[in-house]
Amino acid sequence: MNLKPSGRRKFLKKGVALAGSAVGVIHSANGQIIGPELRPNELYDYGIRSRFVTSERIGTNGFGGRDIRPGVPRDWGFRTPLQDSVGIVTPNSLHFVLNHGYDPPDIDPQKHRLLIHGLVERPIIFTLEELQRLPSVSRIHFIECGGNSAAGGPGFIPGLVRTMPPANVQQTHGLTSCSEWTGVPLSLLLDQAGVKTKGIWIIAEGEERGMHTKSIPIEKAMDDVLVVYGQNGEPIRPEQGYPLRLLVPGWEGINNVKWLRRIKVTNQPAMGMKEMTRYTRLLSNGKSHWFEFEMGPKSVITRPSGGQQLSGPGFHEITGLAWSGGGSIQMVEVSTDNGRTWTEATLQNPVHRKSHTRFRFAWNWDGKETVLLSRCIDDQGWVQPSVAELGKTLGLDLSLDFFKERSGPVTHFNAIQPWKVNRDGSVQNALFV
Repeated sequence: MNLKPSGRRKFLKKGVALAGSAVGVIHSANGQIIGPELRPNELYDYGIRSRFVTSERIGTNGFGGRDIRPGVPRDWGFRTPLQDSVGIVTPNSLHFVLNHGYDPPDIDPQKHRLLIHGLVERPIIFTLEELQRLPSVSRIHFIECGGNSAAGGPGFIPGLVRTMPPANVQQTHGLTSCSEWTGVPLSLLLDQAGVKTKGIWIIAEGEERGMHTKSIPIEKAMDDVLVVYGQNGEPIRPEQGYPLRLLVPGWEGINNVKWLRRIKVTNQPAMGMKEMTRYTRLLSNGKSHWFEFEMGPKSVITRPSGGQQLSGPGFHEITGLAWSGGGSIQMVEVSTDNGRTWTEATLQNPVHRKSHTRFRFAWNWDGKETVLLSRCIDDQGWVQPSVAELGKTLGLDLSLDFFKERSGPVTHFNAIQPWKVNRDGSVQNALFV
């Protein structure tokens, strides 16, 4: 059969299409080809993971029941699958999300501006391009919700207390993630503006419809706070604050204002809703503690952990993550006998300040029922407490009944997390069990 060049191209194109249908092309739920017939542009333009890797975030577009009425603000978010993590860096697509109010705004980076004003000598407006021209830094830091790991916290579903045995590490600790963040030190921008002597607080404001604001002392702002535009080598994603967000290392997540549009230097905090009613700690005397910023030392075993299954007695590597808002992790100890004895684990390099740190521990399981624990110590000497020790510090009876009756979380809950290993190799949450 003789064909002209144009006819030959049409024939080959049609033949390839028929061949694809003959071998049975596999499509994902959104129609994307995920089998061996993956189209080159889908495979190489941005890249996708193997169809055999199924780890994903869990969550809802409205914690406590989604209100789908148009224009109604709602809390929504998704938890990181820590049980599937390796190393310390969380992929952008799996980084936890927690937004208070509206969906991420669709911001044109060419039109976006960052204003710095208030008690400054020279108010300044920056474009994204101007910020990217300034000296940048890249640092690896964790972000953690203040209610992470506490029963009844964000993601709490009435009737299903997350401390009960079915809970896994994604449900209990999934509101923390760790990334390499790239941006400009806020101190550099404030120096250019010239902070006046009376300027002792900054108020950061986002561009979402609710315009979330957060007050931060000037000492922290001039220390290690970043205005970031990059995450793990690419622009931050819309749900993480594109095109600009604040990164406040070691402090509770609510301080890391997304979609950053304005920083005002003031002589007092704004005392907004998130600072007076939502992110306060109720004390035993009935009063509330405002401005509890720094996240305490915390660790959690991610393997073996709740919902997982050991194949049988013998060697198993225990591994997990530890972090502290006060600095770097100095040591992690592991107990394989419910706290009767403790042995130092190995810290996997690199170990960064205010970052997740991977720890590992060699364990030969004898097949008997036991409980696994981990606790960490940071370079400030702070030790991760047990539930009883934390309750004593807070003046609260941190029992299961306490959490069942409570409508919200105990913020900054950093107690030791136990995992029970049953004789059949199944692993379950053992907090309050």
